[in-house]
Amino acid sequence: MIEELKAKLGEEVERLQRELSITLPQEIKRAVEYGDLRENSEYKAALERQQFVQARLGQLRQRLSKLSQIDVTQIPTDRVGLGSEVTVEDEKTGERETYSLVFGDAMEFQDGHVTMSSPIGLAVVGKALGEVAVLKLPAGMRRLKVVDLKTIHDSTSV
Repeated sequence: MIEELKAKLGEEVERLQRELSITLPQEIKRAVEYGDLRENSEYKAALERQQFVQARLGQLRQRLSKLSQIDVTQIPTDRVGLGSEVTVEDEKTGERETYSLVFGDAMEFQDGHVTMSSPIGLAVVGKALGEVAVLKLPAGMRRLKVVDLKTIHDSTSV
């Protein structure tokens, strides 16, 4: 999971780096040739895109750095943690829900993905099979029993 995310982010870094060093300078040069830069929308758009790409590259590099610091061997093998897929059962309704815990600021959430810092993530992190997590919501409290757990170790070889 972590290596897949690193690869995906690395690909985006490469694409943006290529845009920043090749495509955008060409667009800026072409826009400068149009003349008067004060009223040149192509020039302003290219500069704005350049600033956006630089900011996004900074975010991606910071995220890659954080991912590189994660020691998978420190993630518990018998409790909910990063990369875990956990199925919980609401003690009141009997309804079951499955969540995958993802890294802090994951920007590409899929159905069932929650961050470790979200209310659901905070409630279930550290819980073992059979334990109950208490989720405090504005509408009241939910008691969620962990009925199935697959950790990051179950899906990858460490």
